[in-house]
Amino acid sequence: MTQQRRDGHSTEFGIWLRQQPEIDSAKGYVTINIDYVWLNYNTGEWMFIEEKRYGHQPKHYQRSIFKILHLVAKQDPKYRGFYLIVFENTSPDDGKIFINHKQATRQDLIDLLTFKKR
Repeated sequence: MTQQRRDGHSTEFGIWLRQQPEIDSAKGYVTINIDYVWLNYNTGEWMFIEEKRYGHQPKHYQRSIFKILHLVAKQDPKYRGFYLIVFENTSPDDGKIFINHKQATRQDLIDLLTFKKR
C-alpha cells in the first residue's frame, strides 16, 4: 500500500495521489519531489538540489529517479549537476553541512550556489 505522508506537508493533489488504488506503490508507481531547481537566469547555469535535514539520506527510489534526471540533464551544456545537501539539523546555521556526502562550510555552499564550485 502506498505510504501516506506523516509530516503534513502535502497538497490536496499529493494526498489524492496517495489514496488511489489504481496507482498504488505496490504496482510500481512512486513519486518524489525535487526540492530545488536552481538557476542563474543571467548565465543560464542551473542545477538540481535535494535537501535533507537531520542527517537523513534519500530513499533508494529517490536515488534511482535522481540518476535518471541527472543523465538526461547532462545533455545541456549549462547544467551544473545534481547535488545532495544534508544538514545535521535544519539549516546551514545550526549544524554541519554535507554536500554530496562531504562535509562543507557555509562558504562552500555559497560557492556552489553561485556556480563557482562543483
